[in-house]
Amino acid sequence: MPVFGTLDALAELVASRRGLYVRWSLGPELDLQSVCSRDALTGVPLPGLSANALDIEEWWGERPVRIWVARRLYDYSHLQRVRHHLTRPWVLHGSEAGRGPDNEPLVHRVEPLGWIGPRAITEADEVITHQPGPWGPMLRNDSA
Repeated sequence: MPVFGTLDALAELVASRRGLYVRWSLGPELDLQSVCSRDALTGVPLPGLSANALDIEEWWGERPVRIWVARRLYDYSHLQRVRHHLTRPWVLHGSEAGRGPDNEPLVHRVEPLGWIGPRAITEADEVITHQPGPWGPMLRNDSA
């Protein structure tokens, strides 16, 4: 599978295509065996893979795509620390099948597009660090 090695490469993809998501997992080879996530609390199978949308929302306006993508990566970057040590982000195209218990999109009809490389994650972190407001990943209490 190809690698989106830089934040700019990923931003270019996001600017040119809709229906894109980022998933943090061990990868599509395992995920596509069932195309089903499970609710961590109850174990209930979900009708798709938990992912996070990369599509730019209308309210974002003409702001830089690079910052949008950086935020989408940064918000869930904690998953590399709190899940399996081989957890990595990858980009997929798919259709939303519903919403999970944390209101995350559940995606089916998945087409893997590529891994997101470590440099892109580092660049996303740098972009967010230089934003004027206080920001942190979604896991606000970094107890991991």
